[in-house]
Amino acid sequence: MRRRQMLGYGAAGAGALGLTLFVGWWRVDGPGGPDSGGQRSFALSAMDFRLTDHEGNAMGPETLIGRATMVFFGFTFCPDVCPTTLADISGWLDELSADAERMNVVFITVDPERDTVSAMKEYVGYFHPALRGWTGSPDEISRAAEGFRVIYEKVPVEGGYTMNHTASVFVFDAGGRFVSTIDYHEPREFAVPKLRRALETDDGGQT
Repeated sequence: MRRRQMLGYGAAGAGALGLTLFVGWWRVDGPGGPDSGGQRSFALSAMDFRLTDHEGNAMGPETLIGRATMVFFGFTFCPDVCPTTLADISGWLDELSADAERMNVVFITVDPERDTVSAMKEYVGYFHPALRGWTGSPDEISRAAEGFRVIYEKVPVEGGYTMNHTASVFVFDAGGRFVSTIDYHEPREFAVPKLRRALETDDGGQT
C-alpha cells in the first residue's frame, strides 16, 4: 500500500511539473503569448523604421510597398512557435507556386541582442528562399513593432532568457494596406486564401 501511494505521489508530482512547464511555454512562446490586443496594424506607409536585412541591405516599410507582403516577428532562439510558423509560411509559399515570387516575405527579430545579420542569414536559410530576415537596433525594432502593433518582452529563464512575443503573421496588399492576420497554426485552407486576396488587390484598390 505504501509503495502504491509513493508511486501515486510521484506520478502526481511529475504531472504537476509537466503542467507547470506547459503553462510556462504557453504563456511565453506558445499560443497563449501576447497578441496585439485586437488592434489592427498600421498601413506600411504610416510606419517609420530603419532595419537591415540578412544580406546587410538597409530596409524600411517603404521597401515593401509595391508587392503584397507577409511579416512575422520572432527570434532565432525560439524553440517552437517561430520555426513552426516559418515552416508553415514555407508551405503556403509552395502552394502559391509562381505567385510566391510576387510577395515580400519578412521575418523581423524581436531579439536583436543575439540576432545579428549573420545569425539571421543562417537561420532564414533553413526555410523558403523567398524569406528575408531583418534585424537592427533595439530602438528601431521597437519602432517597427509599434507600427505592426506587435507586443514582445524579454523573459528570464534558467541560464539566460527567452522572448515573449505576438505570434501572428501580418498580411498587406501591394499598396501597403493591412489585409489580415494569420494566427498561429491557422489551417492552410484559411491562410492561403488570405494571401491570394492580398495578391489580387492592386495598388489602387481598397481592402
